[in-house]
Amino acid sequence: MLLTGVRVIELGQALAAPFAAEILADLGAEVIKAEKPDGGDDARHWGPPFWGEDAALFHQMNRNKTSMTVDLKDETERARFIELIGTQDVFLHNLRPGVAATLGIGAAGMRQRFPRLIYGELGAFGHRGPLADKPGYELLLQAFGGLMSVTGEPGRGPVRCGPSIVDLGTGMWAAIGILAALVRRAATGEGCLIQTSLFETALCWGGIHSANYFASGKAPQAEGAGHPSLVPYGAFETGTGPLIIGAGNDRLFAKLALVLGHPEWKDDPRFSENSGRVQNRAALTSLINEALAGGDKEAWAARLEAAGVPAAPILDVPAALAHEQTAALGMVQDGELGVRSIAAPLSIDGERPAMRRSAPAFGG
Repeated sequence: MLLTGVRVIELGQALAAPFAAEILADLGAEVIKAEKPDGGDDARHWGPPFWGEDAALFHQMNRNKTSMTVDLKDETERARFIELIGTQDVFLHNLRPGVAATLGIGAAGMRQRFPRLIYGELGAFGHRGPLADKPGYELLLQAFGGLMSVTGEPGRGPVRCGPSIVDLGTGMWAAIGILAALVRRAATGEGCLIQTSLFETALCWGGIHSANYFASGKAPQAEGAGHPSLVPYGAFETGTGPLIIGAGNDRLFAKLALVLGHPEWKDDPRFSENSGRVQNRAALTSLINEALAGGDKEAWAARLEAAGVPAAPILDVPAALAHEQTAALGMVQDGELGVRSIAAPLSIDGERPAMRRSAPAFGG
C-alpha cells in the first residue's frame, strides 16, 4: 500500500475527520482512532440501523483503524496522549473551535514541540474571520454556504442534498492536504499545519454557481435535476416515468433531436447552440417531454444509448448496489460481523484498497 509505514492519530467525531483518516487508512496508513471514554465517537450511536453495537454509518466511516480511549481532562492521560502524538506522522481532529488549544494539543504547541508532525485541523467556518469560533454541522453549512438554495425543484422550498457532501468533502480536502504535506516532508523533513472547514468546502462545491453569478449578476436558482449551464441535461418525462438525458454539447443535441424524430431542432436558432438552449430552457424541455410522452423509458434509454446520447434510468440505492457494474468494480466490501460497506472509489495498479478490518470496537 502507498502509505505503509505512515502513522496517524485521529481525534475525530461524526464524519469529516473520521473520513479523512479513513482515506489515509484505505491507502495503507496505520490509523489510531482516539475516542472519549464516555461513549466514544458520537457517530457510534447514530442509528438504527446497527452492525453489532455500532451504527452502520460509523462502520462506513471508520474501517481499517484501531481504537483507543483517552480522557483529555485527566492530566496524566493527556500527557501520555501528547507523547503518543509525537511518535506519529499525522495528527488530525475536528474538535470545536478553541478546544484543542485549551487541552494543550493546539497546532502551535504541537508543531513547535514536534517539527516533523503534520497537523490537520478541520473546522466548521474556517480558522479566521468573524465566525471562526462558531461550531457547525452539515445541515447548517449546506444552508449557510448557499448549497440548499440551488438544490431541489424550482419554486419549492430549499432541500438538503442527500449525501453529506460538505462533511465528506472536507475530509477529502484534509486528506489531500495531508498527502501533499507528506511529500514535502519527505524532501525537507518539516511537517506543517493543514486547515480546512465545512464552509470552505461548501463554497468550493458551489463554485460553478458562484462563477455564473460573478459573470451574470443573477442569483442562481434551483434547477431540479437540471444544470444551470447545459440544456438538455436533466430528468425528462416519458410515458413510464422520468429518464435522465445528458446531451452536453451541440453534437449530442443533434443526435437527440434525430432520435426523437425532430431533426429540425438542430437548425432552430433557439436551439442550435447551447447558449440558446439555456435561454430557451422551458420551451425546449416542453418539446422534449412531449416527444418522449408516448414511449417507455427503458426503450427510450436503449435508443438514445444506441445513438450515442448519454441516458440513464433513475435507480434507487438498492438497485444501484445490485447493478452488475457495481459488482464488476468491486465497490461493495464485506468485513467482520457481516458488515458491508462501500469501498474507496479508486484503484492503484488495478487493485482497489482492501478492507483489512471493519470499524474497530470501542477502545479496541
